[in-house]
Amino acid sequence: MIEQLQTRLPAISIHARDLLRLRQLADAAAETYPATAEFLAREIDRAAVLPQDHPADDVVTMQSGVTFRDDVTGQTRSVTLVYPDEADVDAGRISILTPIGAALIGLSPGQTIAFQTPAGGWRSLTVITVVPPS
Repeated sequence: MIEQLQTRLPAISIHARDLLRLRQLADAAAETYPATAEFLAREIDRAAVLPQDHPADDVVTMQSGVTFRDDVTGQTRSVTLVYPDEADVDAGRISILTPIGAALIGLSPGQTIAFQTPAGGWRSLTVITVVPPS
């Protein structure tokens, strides 16, 4: 199964309005959630930064709705990507400080990302649709 997962990281973009807060969050979470904080920091560092006035309608940003497929299980899920204090899994609001949240940031429809979970397993997600923040 791992051979089937995409190993090359897709190009991603992070909106300028989210950049500083995401950097601060990754730094602050380094001791509490080291693996996820490191993953988020790497994603931030490799992302292209979209200017403040860029609409980013087709990019997963904070507060975006996103429908994605888990390429390992085949399940499709729709969530809103939020900051940790707004997270509520039952309401479909997932934190950026989860492995899935950190993986989704910056992706566009059709893009796939494979990543190692904190437990050592592999996941692969493909973005199907993005709904910009309202």
